[in-house]
Amino acid sequence: MTQKNLDYYLNLNWTLIEGEDLDFEGKPYHYIMIEEIPSFCFCAKTIEKARENYKKQLKLSLLVMLESGETIREPGQSEIEPDWENLCP
Repeated sequence: MTQKNLDYYLNLNWTLIEGEDLDFEGKPYHYIMIEEIPSFCFCAKTIEKARENYKKQLKLSLLVMLESGETIREPGQSEIEPDWENLCP
């Protein structure tokens, strides 16, 4: 089996979810989330800055996931179901 590395994952066509919200002071900010990585969210003052810079955080997130041996759901894969039999004996 071929080992998938950081470059492989960085070049996938991730499903981006873009949005706008207000911060605690009522000022707007823009965010990018990745559907396949529920813990991922990158925020910036403008959508252009968010699009320009989210891959820096994605790289760090993927590095942590790879180093910890976490399963990474790829675009097009169905959501990974927990192994309930081993989690709840």
